[in-house]
Amino acid sequence: MRYLALDVGERRIGVALSDETATLATGLDTLTRVGPRKDAQAVAALVRRHAPAAVIVGLPLNMDGTAGAQAEKVRAFVDGLKRHITVPIVERDERLTTVEAHEILRKSGVAWRQRGALLDKVSAVVILQEYLDHQRASGSSS
Repeated sequence: MRYLALDVGERRIGVALSDETATLATGLDTLTRVGPRKDAQAVAALVRRHAPAAVIVGLPLNMDGTAGAQAEKVRAFVDGLKRHITVPIVERDERLTTVEAHEILRKSGVAWRQRGALLDKVSAVVILQEYLDHQRASGSSS
């Protein structure tokens, strides 16, 4: 059973995919945002191609756990995506995910100038891996 994860940003959507055992997350793609409908169609095409059990979407909550403007934009994207796919969509708190992705890229020796192109995809990997680890620890699926 595979899972697909999204890190939805203003300009790009990072995408990660799990292996079939739902153990390991790997970066899949970075989509350039072009508009709500086309963005949702691009994600829907990935869902059709990879047939995940669920789509995990990072929700950028404020540090106090409240939903700010960016979280509301992501929720609006999710609402639009629901019109294009039938698999469940799970929103996942992604506080500090970008910080962790920056650290992963830094430790990997990726030059500062090259990190922007990879950051969204790596953030999606972090979101998905945390979700998979939580699911495994709690003994639940989807």
